[in-house]
Amino acid sequence: MKPIVSFDMDMTLLDHETFEVPASAVRAIEELRKNYIIVLATGRDMDSHYSAGLKGKVNPEAIVHTNGTKITVGDTLLYESHMSRKLKQDLLMFAKEHGLAVGVTIGDDDYYIHPQRVTEFDVRRWGQCGRRYQDAWRLLEMNVPSMCYIGEPEGAALIEAAFEDLRLPLFAGREGADIIEKKNSKARGLAILCEYFGTTMEEAYAFGDSMNDYEIIQAVGTGIAMGNGDPRLKAVADYVTSDIDDDGVYRACVHLGLIKK
Repeated sequence: MKPIVSFDMDMTLLDHETFEVPASAVRAIEELRKNYIIVLATGRDMDSHYSAGLKGKVNPEAIVHTNGTKITVGDTLLYESHMSRKLKQDLLMFAKEHGLAVGVTIGDDDYYIHPQRVTEFDVRRWGQCGRRYQDAWRLLEMNVPSMCYIGEPEGAALIEAAFEDLRLPLFAGREGADIIEKKNSKARGLAILCEYFGTTMEEAYAFGDSMNDYEIIQAVGTGIAMGNGDPRLKAVADYVTSDIDDDGVYRACVHLGLIKK
């Protein structure tokens, strides 16, 4: 069976400056597809409203969604986990008491404690906010794989200190973090896919840029950090390539002999 090459989405494949996948990365993926299984391993739920159209830019054979809490091969669901009602309630109460923006996007709707902080973030980053906010407490009755925190790194550290079963890897821009149960990770998700496809983690390659890629970069045979990535990720990677806007994916694939120039 062909080995896996796994890609993070945001700021590994998807350039936030252009909101496009660089043409060189698209070219590299099409060449890789001949000899490798293409997998997306992302903090996004690639089936959500905010990821509409992005799957088509890559056409992966399988996806590790939301940092390993959901795994799909085509339309087949291989794995899914959800936060317990108590964990969701405790987390939302903590966020309310400490003025933290915590919640999640499900479908077309956004469920956040302190949504005004999310709006401020969106306007600062994108110039507008088109979110459809709903009552965050409705999450207690919904299936929630993971959540997000929007804010400064200090808030993420505060949550991690209060919840021993959670980890909050910061976004690349350090203006928020994924909220993940420690039992889940991109690495665990990729291991499930390796078993499904009959290949191994030792044969796999993984590209990433932020701290939610930390485990997967270490777990695979060859971990590649983007030049624009977090310095802590670069420190554990087997290879550090150039920035996303400097053909980082393509250059790494050529350097590692995965494709020909």
